[in-house]
Amino acid sequence: MTITLTDWCRRVRVAAVVAVCTALSLGRGGGLEPVKAAAPQAAAASPPNSLEILEVRPSFFVITGAGANIGVQVGEDGVVAVDAGSAADAPAVLAAIKSISPKPIRYVIDTGPDTDHVGGNEALSKAGEKLFAASTLGGGAADSVAPILSAEGVLRHMATSPAGGWPTEVFHYSRKYMYLNGEPIEVLRQAAAHTDSDVFAFFRRSDVVVAGDVLDTRQFPVIDVERGGSIQGEIAALNRLVDLAVPSVPVVTREAGTIVVPGHGRLCDQYDVVEYRDMVTIIRDRVRVLIKAGRSLDEVKAAQPAKGYMGRYGNPGGAWTTDHFIEAIYRSLAKEKS
Repeated sequence: MTITLTDWCRRVRVAAVVAVCTALSLGRGGGLEPVKAAAPQAAAASPPNSLEILEVRPSFFVITGAGANIGVQVGEDGVVAVDAGSAADAPAVLAAIKSISPKPIRYVIDTGPDTDHVGGNEALSKAGEKLFAASTLGGGAADSVAPILSAEGVLRHMATSPAGGWPTEVFHYSRKYMYLNGEPIEVLRQAAAHTDSDVFAFFRRSDVVVAGDVLDTRQFPVIDVERGGSIQGEIAALNRLVDLAVPSVPVVTREAGTIVVPGHGRLCDQYDVVEYRDMVTIIRDRVRVLIKAGRSLDEVKAAQPAKGYMGRYGNPGGAWTTDHFIEAIYRSLAKEKS
């Protein structure tokens, strides 16, 4: 199912109005039942096990529901996919891309090494075709698939994965760029943020930035210290994202400005990124004060430095809890101190 950005904004407004009405009615002892209030949101959601396609710009789409958010730029040169989703969802992702454009996939850009971002690499690459492929230049068969582009560390982290999904073009410097489908594309490396291998993909004419797991609107950011992530690098990456994005000013009612696509969760504008950056910075500062006071990790957790934000971003259970986030900050700052 494809919806436009305007439709998406309308859904958000409807959901917000329903939530406010529900709260007012319940606060006055009204008879509005929560189940009925939730109905408009349920109707707007995609059917189970399906993907949703959101038209963000005339030449840029976002596919959701395949593990991570997937950016898709289309044009005369073909398709550029940012992240590939999970391996299990690869057939559905390919079908979704084909419904957007019949052109071949020319590049797959990995924003990081996580399996929900790179699991579909092999399928998308094999379904694509290199710009100057074997079919036109007489090269080998392996030269005809779409290149997989990433920061150098992704290849290292994927060493135990099947070789077919490994990146084929890697870089270790701060910025790699190309010009496809009538617009500049910048792939910007973020050192030691979520991991040591994160990148932003900035589509300059479309004014869209795909941020990967540096930004996750569902929860506190995952800082994978074991794979080179750090709280300082995370905040530096969020600051860079704030600098890249331009808000809808001075005419704020236009709902324009740079669109930021997080690794997971809803689309953002610059104000959303600023709020997220400030939240992470405040919690970092609280943990740092506690460390300077000589508190142990358990004591830092008990002090609840994420208080005030846990209701929105915290997870009491699951793969990434509030305690995991606080521990990652603590370990990251302790490593920096040593």
